[in-house]
Amino acid sequence: MEISFAGKRALVTGAGKGIGRGTALALARCGAEVVAVTRTRADLDSLLLECPSIRPVCVDLGDWGATEEALREAGGNVDLLVNNAAYAMLQPFLEVTPDQFDISFNINVKAALHVSQIVARGMKARGTGGSIVNISSQASQCALRDHTVYCATKGALDMLTKVMALELGPYQIRVNSVNPTVVMTEMGRLGWSDPGKAKTMTSRIPLGRFAEVEDVVNSILFLLSDKSSMTNGVTLPVDGGFLAC
Repeated sequence: MEISFAGKRALVTGAGKGIGRGTALALARCGAEVVAVTRTRADLDSLLLECPSIRPVCVDLGDWGATEEALREAGGNVDLLVNNAAYAMLQPFLEVTPDQFDISFNINVKAALHVSQIVARGMKARGTGGSIVNISSQASQCALRDHTVYCATKGALDMLTKVMALELGPYQIRVNSVNPTVVMTEMGRLGWSDPGKAKTMTSRIPLGRFAEVEDVVNSILFLLSDKSSMTNGVTLPVDGGFLAC
């Protein structure tokens, strides 16, 4: 199945590393004009070396005013949006601190809402529809030890996805989420390099392995494309069957 985004403009947050970077590069290869958003200048510089056609935007999405300013122009005329930026700080329930709670919800939920508002207003005004994909997690639907706040933010993001799908659908703006298991990004490989620790998770995945970045990117591309034109409000597990158990 060939997917082309020629003539489309895509915006990807958290585009400096991992899933976001893979998505930005894949969209560019499929012909899209890509706007890559991240807060780390070095990541943007290396991304541009790899794909000079990408338009970089360096901003901290946790800053509402700075985001509004940075995306005022770059966020216009966007057809495809991927809300990938996320923050994870693992704390046991009894040790959750107010600052970590606030930072997590600010990035994982509030920033996704804000960027989506900016982009969806433009989509609605143009009357051309569009597609938005929020990057959630299997942690939205399954409790994981020491993931109290992370699980809560991803559960909130899933419900935000559904409400967005409900309210934006009449404007032909589709909204879905992708919910991966552990993904073998650079961070994922570091965090799950211990075979014993990895076994505690892979033993619960029927396919017996973690996801690769490409596995998640392919699902994102499908949901962004017209191949999924009747798919709206879905939370799509990319988890090897973890949530089926």
